[in-house]
Amino acid sequence: MSQTPSIPGERLKTKRLELRALTADDAPRIASLAGVWEIASMTGRIPYPYSTEDALHWVTGLADGEIVYGITLHGELIGICGYTPDGKGAAEAGYWIGRAYWGKGYATEAMRELIDQGFRRGGIRRFACSHFTENTGSQRVIAKLGFRLIGLSSGWCAARGMDLPTLRYERRRPLTARLKVFAS
Repeated sequence: MSQTPSIPGERLKTKRLELRALTADDAPRIASLAGVWEIASMTGRIPYPYSTEDALHWVTGLADGEIVYGITLHGELIGICGYTPDGKGAAEAGYWIGRAYWGKGYATEAMRELIDQGFRRGGIRRFACSHFTENTGSQRVIAKLGFRLIGLSSGWCAARGMDLPTLRYERRRPLTARLKVFAS
């Protein structure tokens, strides 16, 4: 059973969720959750339709250094979150949550923990993220996480096979996170 990149063996816990490394065994659940139009059409990398084979290829083929966690609720996978560091202190963050779990704050809770971990121990000084302009749900999550709008751009949507207008955001590591690193 191969594991995807995360901080080795680390499980991140929040009040309601656990973030854990993915395995090849997660591919059917990932395909089931992410393979619906409402999810795939709002992401850059998920094609539509999205098969178990597609999910397995993704799980076992993540880029070196890409930090990815499965988001679980009571042991059941409900989504994915992660980031890709650029090696210079910045990272691109992303997430998705299964449709049945929308509107409950899970994306915000998981991403808050992931970002805090990235600032504290991942060497990240600045996170960037984006969403398609029509994705108001992600817009709300990103606002709750303290990101600041930096501009309009375009981004590829594999499910739609086209570039779409996106809003780009950034969040810089707060001074208090830097102080905690020095205190450790």
